[in-house]
Formats: sequence, structure tokens, C-alpha cells
Amino acid sequence: MSAGVSVLVFSAAWAGFGFASGWLVNQVPLRWLDHDGRLTRLRAFEERGRWYDRNLRVRWWKDRVPEAGGWFRGGVAKDRIRSFRTEDLERLTAETRRAEWVHWANVGFGFTFAAWTEPLVAAVMVVFGVVTHLPFVIIQRYNRARLLYVLTTASRRAQSDPAQPDPAQPAVGS
Repeated sequence: MSAGVSVLVFSAAWAGFGFASGWLVNQVPLRWLDHDGRLTRLRAFEERGRWYDRNLRVRWWKDRVPEAGGWFRGGVAKDRIRSFRTEDLERLTAETRRAEWVHWANVGFGFTFAAWTEPLVAAVMVVFGVVTHLPFVIIQRYNRARLLYVLTTASRRAQSDPAQPDPAQPAVGS
């Protein structure tokens, strides 16, 4: 296969898998995403997202990448918080897990090239998958760490003083 044809075939493969993985993970029931699993669990070093901001300056570039959460029916765009109600923040947190799964699947797809192309091209495809999708994984983990902190803080305040308004809820009349 010529170089030009290879580029077209591999580009179509990446685009097709990216679309398919996004659609497929969008079909996963929300209840499967209401908690972190082994892959999506936040680690201690992530420090409520501060590690990503301090070391990768994620706050400065995260809004410059495309957001495709709303592409499919029932999908949720994660580019901004539309409501501070607790259940809406919990849904957004679950959607960060959904997006993280999509991007990890796409990273993994790069390894499939080893089955159908020469080793050098397969290595380039793996690197391409990591370089292309790891920033999106970082953004989801950063946002989820921050959302979980807000939700945990609101829950603790509600338990310690039930008369206090939920800080995740906007004040009435605001």
C-alpha cells in the first residue's frame, strides 16, 4: 500500500473507531458510571486536580480542545457547568467517567495496528493514540477531581449543619 493510501486508510480507521467508541460508550447506562472503577479512580497524587494544574497547566489549555459529549442523543457536553444542583453535578461527574472511558478505548485502539501493519507504523499509531487522547483523559480527571471535591464538601456541610444551604445550590433570589 502506498504512503498516501496508508494515511487515508489509517485516518479513516481512527475516525471510525473514535466515532464508534463514542457512540458505544454513550449507550452505557448512567448507573454504571456513578462510581469510579479501577481505571477511573482518582489517585492521591492528583490532589483534587491541583497536580494537573500545577504540573501541566491544564486550566490554561483545557478549553481549547474540542468537546464532543453532546454529539449523540442523550449525551452531555462537559465544556461548562450548566447547573450547580447536586444531582446535576453528580451527572456531570459521571459524564467525565464516560468521556475518560472513550479516550482510554481510543488509546487502546492504537495497539490494534500491530495486528495489521508493520511494527514501525504500529509504533507510530500507538504514539499517535497516546498523544491525541491523553490530553482528554487528563481534562476529565482534572474536572472530576474538582467536581468530587465540591460534592464532598457540600455533603459534609449538609451533614454537619442541615440548616445551612447547600453550597452547590445557587441562593434563592440570586
